[in-house]
Amino acid sequence: MVFNFCSITSGSSGNCLYIGTPKVNLLIDAGISGKRIQNGLEQTNVNPKDLDGILITHEHSDHIKGAGILSRRFDIPIFATASTWDAMDEMESMIGKIKPDHRQVIEKDKDFIIDDLIIHPYSIPHDAADPVGYTFVHGDKKISIATDLGHMNDHVKNNIRESNLILLESNHDIDMLKSGSYPYYLKRRILGDKGHLCNEIAGKTLVEIFHDKLKTVILGHLSKENNYPDLAYMSVKNELMGAGIEVDGRLELTVASREEISKIFEV
Repeated sequence: MVFNFCSITSGSSGNCLYIGTPKVNLLIDAGISGKRIQNGLEQTNVNPKDLDGILITHEHSDHIKGAGILSRRFDIPIFATASTWDAMDEMESMIGKIKPDHRQVIEKDKDFIIDDLIIHPYSIPHDAADPVGYTFVHGDKKISIATDLGHMNDHVKNNIRESNLILLESNHDIDMLKSGSYPYYLKRRILGDKGHLCNEIAGKTLVEIFHDKLKTVILGHLSKENNYPDLAYMSVKNELMGAGIEVDGRLELTVASREEISKIFEV
């Protein structure tokens, strides 16, 4: 039973993820140029014309920049909560006009189905109108996406439990952020309850929700200024190894690139 996932790009400057089954092809966010997304899809052997939808987590530019262009160019519906649609409408210069039948409204914490894929948007703590993460179930397999998390809470953990693959935010190293060049207000935002998740909490979360069928963890949405891929990897690996969880044997741990497409993960 084919269930594929890849990161086209993941980071504070742009996010776009792909998920596919034998019958469904979806993007989660489209926060880079339409051209870059098309190039990424070509590397996964997916024709943009075959996309069944673009799922939006929230309205920040690094998640929606290319959504309108792709929707118009390839006749693709966009799925978002009502409040997120309202927020995107206020940013019309970025997303542009969307055909009425492509404006699909979803409800957080309520499943919807596209052919052979069950999709569950769940609420997340972030400074946006109505932000959501997503879980996907195809047969007996589950993939979860959890980024843009100001803090970790039971609701997020309960939604991403029992996953076979998780893309989890590991945005920053706290010491790098505190000592870095960001202005105080921005540091306060990132460290706040509706900001972004640090490496240490990402690792502790994975320890708490680990189970034998969790095979792949991808660390995503890294900050360019306040993190390094190797630092995120080692910080999370140390938390897992400290709990007796074998990394890169029992569990594959990797970091999504800010610029380059990942390999295709088969769940």
